[in-house]
Amino acid sequence: MNDTPAHPSGEPWQWPEHVWREMVGRARAGRSLAPKAWPGGARCAVALSFDADHETIPLRDADDSPMRISQGQYGARRGVPRIRALLEREGIPATFFYPAVSALLHPEEVRAVAGDGHEIGIHSWIHERNTTLPLDAERDLSMRAAEVLTQISGNAPVGMRTASWDFSPHTLSIIREMGLLYDSSLMADDEPYELMADGEATGIVELPPEWIRDDAVYFNMQRMLSLRPYTPPSSVEEIFNAEFDLAWEEGGLHIVTMHPHVIGHRSRLPLLARHIAHIKAKGQVWFATHEQVARYCIDAAT
Repeated sequence: MNDTPAHPSGEPWQWPEHVWREMVGRARAGRSLAPKAWPGGARCAVALSFDADHETIPLRDADDSPMRISQGQYGARRGVPRIRALLEREGIPATFFYPAVSALLHPEEVRAVAGDGHEIGIHSWIHERNTTLPLDAERDLSMRAAEVLTQISGNAPVGMRTASWDFSPHTLSIIREMGLLYDSSLMADDEPYELMADGEATGIVELPPEWIRDDAVYFNMQRMLSLRPYTPPSSVEEIFNAEFDLAWEEGGLHIVTMHPHVIGHRSRLPLLARHIAHIKAKGQVWFATHEQVARYCIDAAT
């Protein structure tokens, strides 16, 4: 098995047609899997997701700074309990994507989240960047991550979200080998679609996220890199609401990606509570896990 795709020689404007066609065809949007109707006559499906990175981002970077590690620990100590309480009050299921190292550091949390009825999905081993890895390493880490989450949560995960949505030329083949139901890393549409691999239909559902609907891009802070939060929670709420409103008008899917160490702070979790209230006020909405959405879409298409 070829470990790394051959890197084309020359500048991109010099490439022969087959080179760029191969690149765009490795993991491409196929048929739409947007259903004609959602369960119970709902007009819109809403899938809330939480990437429980916790301490893994500094660990991935070989950063042993207790300060930066503590920022991730905040997600486990404060963020997740607040999120769980909010979801319980609202009666909403969600999907929590865990790096395996996060799960190993906080196994009781994973079991509690699963016990609440939420889905546990794969989110790398240690938040590694897939595009920097050879095939064998990416495959091994993905397989091991699935094993860890199965052992801790008691359920085999059926979906993956690559860390930082870093989807390598090998990722789709690994997902297929693992027999997963869905991925949630690629952004070719607003609505669910089937992934194609080199022109071949895979049967895998893509539940597309977007940076626009991600809390981290508005709130992240890394002092030494001059990265500062620049958006107040009220503005993020406005963006999330606007994204939902058009999804509702179109009868589509609204996915929001959040991180316990980001959204879980005192000034930020209320924006999620208000966003949920806005969604519920609109009515005719189906709140579901990513697994539930993917299964419904693939069943409706067959």
